[in-house]
Amino acid sequence: MNANDKKKVWSLRYTPGNSEVDANIDKLAHDLNVSRVVASLIYNRGFHDSKSGEAFMNPTDETLHDPYLLKDMDKAVERVSRAIEQGERITVYGDYDVDGVTSVTLLYLYLKSLGADVNYYIPLRAKEGYGVSNTAIDTLSKNGTKLIITVDTGITANNEVEYAREFGIDTVVTDHHECHGELPEACAVVNPHRPDCTYPFCELAGVGVVFKFVCGYEILRCPELSRDEAVRNICSKYVDLVAVGTVADVMPLIDENRVIVKQGLASIDAGARVGLAALIEAANNSALTRPATGVAEKNTKKRKINSGYISFSLAPRINAAGRISSASKAVELLLAEDAERAAYLAEELCEINLVRQREENSIAEQAYKMIEETHDFANDKVIVLENDTWQQGIIGIVSSRITEKYGLPSILISFDGATDGDSDPHDVGKGSGRSVKGMNLVDALDHCKEHLVQFGGHELAAGLSVMRCNIEGFRRMINDYARESLSDDLFVMKYEADCAISADELSMDVVDEISALEPFGVSNQTPVFMVRDMTLERVISMGAGKHTKLMLSAGGKSYTAVCFGMSASTVNYHFGEHLDILCQLAINEFRGQKSLQLIVQDIRLTPSLEAKYESEKTRYKEIVGGAKHSRDEDIIPTRADVAHIYKFLRYEGMCGHTMFSYRVLRSSILEQLNVDVNCVKLRFIIDILSEMRVCEFEHLGDDLFEFEICKNAEKSNVELTSTYKMLESRCQA
Repeated sequence: MNANDKKKVWSLRYTPGNSEVDANIDKLAHDLNVSRVVASLIYNRGFHDSKSGEAFMNPTDETLHDPYLLKDMDKAVERVSRAIEQGERITVYGDYDVDGVTSVTLLYLYLKSLGADVNYYIPLRAKEGYGVSNTAIDTLSKNGTKLIITVDTGITANNEVEYAREFGIDTVVTDHHECHGELPEACAVVNPHRPDCTYPFCELAGVGVVFKFVCGYEILRCPELSRDEAVRNICSKYVDLVAVGTVADVMPLIDENRVIVKQGLASIDAGARVGLAALIEAANNSALTRPATGVAEKNTKKRKINSGYISFSLAPRINAAGRISSASKAVELLLAEDAERAAYLAEELCEINLVRQREENSIAEQAYKMIEETHDFANDKVIVLENDTWQQGIIGIVSSRITEKYGLPSILISFDGATDGDSDPHDVGKGSGRSVKGMNLVDALDHCKEHLVQFGGHELAAGLSVMRCNIEGFRRMINDYARESLSDDLFVMKYEADCAISADELSMDVVDEISALEPFGVSNQTPVFMVRDMTLERVISMGAGKHTKLMLSAGGKSYTAVCFGMSASTVNYHFGEHLDILCQLAINEFRGQKSLQLIVQDIRLTPSLEAKYESEKTRYKEIVGGAKHSRDEDIIPTRADVAHIYKFLRYEGMCGHTMFSYRVLRSSILEQLNVDVNCVKLRFIIDILSEMRVCEFEHLGDDLFEFEICKNAEKSNVELTSTYKMLESRCQA
């Protein structure tokens, strides 16, 4: 099973016809001086008046909320201030993902700038696992730590906070993960998800919470500055780090996250931070093909730094360090001040990422095989897989791929490093899961907590620990939860476009206009459009068959569309067919020339063409069953029609192409012979060729057949076949 087997539903967020909405969009277009297409995008994102639309397009610092609205912010600032004044050693304790790495870097740099005695600690994923541990506290107590500040972790570290106190170590928790149960009894717990916290925006990344803490500290430290001036001072130094962590942790890019990321992207583009600049250069050059000399040429083309570039280029390389090596290497890169040292570390992260990619692909192939062989798609809505050797740092990425491929929540569990010799029922495996919109994964895990050692995370992504002996019970219970709590409609493949756009509106000017709505991400997705009734002119394989380019036409103009991750056989549409396209719009630059490019999200036959194919199939069956037909239907083949099809099949058979659907056969004949034959007539031609014994056909379903050309077939007259006679006898003038 794959995504192509699932039912697909398309919908539009905006369809013209509601007079009030139409008038609203017209006013937005006029007041904001944008096209109606862009005005509809702004309206779709919830900004229905010109003032809010202007604020969305041009966010300012005024959107940033007072950090002291966060519960315990005052306590956190007071305890850290006291530690600095008294010369206590502070350890910043972080997570090993991008959010954690940027959080550690930001807070370490800030505290260092204040003269604090500060170091940092990030656990090794493979050896220590997620979160604060007693083992780590033992180590920190020996190095003289008196205050631990957790970043992007710690909200469930109740026992560990108490354990640290036994060594005379205080803890300040900063985190953004959902809160379940009692909060740790720390000096301060700063988390916008606290039930008693009234902060107006809960969707900060872990590094976003750290940013608010640093802003709060700066406001207290610099009374001579206004609050806005203090915040701007912090932004100028650290907003690039906050942007990287926020985008990488897939936080909604609305409210103050939008301000942070917009400013952060500009800061990254300016290249002020040596480590990020080195990583960008290494990432741009790492995929270059080597010329005949064997030496890779330096890539001089400047890449556009946007949220997509962070997600797909920078974040995987930073993440790779924590997944299969040490996240401290990524922190060291971001702390680097020497360009040569930064370049060396950036290249090392790129190499680690290549290893990660190979391991990820290997695990994915194993997982797909297990799913196809063992998963009960009819009854189980959650995929749960376990393996003794999968790298724990990789399984979360593979879980994302599985959920995207099958449209189902998935959880992968690894016992790598958990076994000592033979496996034991009490071995504890580490799991990582991804969910679909509508199923809160943390709530589902909470329902199954009797089978789990621990768990935590977000609505769509979570981690867990489970004993081997409890996996079957956990698998049953989480699937029972899914069956009882979720409708089948949740697991339909849903594609939502912002609006329909005509071929006349497809232009590079529109793409330039749309860029004003960046940064794109969760809650401000890259706009998707429906383009109706485009004619397929050519299908071209790209990237060693991994991707496909479509040449399309509409309204007398030609367009290029790219289907990333889809082979030509997967696309399964053919010359001359009329298609509806769901796509994003982009500008492709090649050899100095810019052109509009459609990035395909999904494709379907136009409803009218799909109905035509179904009607032709039904009509064939009706006539075979005795129905009359008219001459105007053009279903009685001539000798020339039969000869054309026979010659085409004979040539294809010689080339080894012996399997066709009627759709493919019709399109191929149209493309190669410039002969348009409806599928009803095609089906009767196949019947006639079979009756004449010049070809043998094996029908593999309503639409698919396989054929073999008969050697030394005797000549026969088309008009003498019973099929032809039947068609003539049932024809009404």
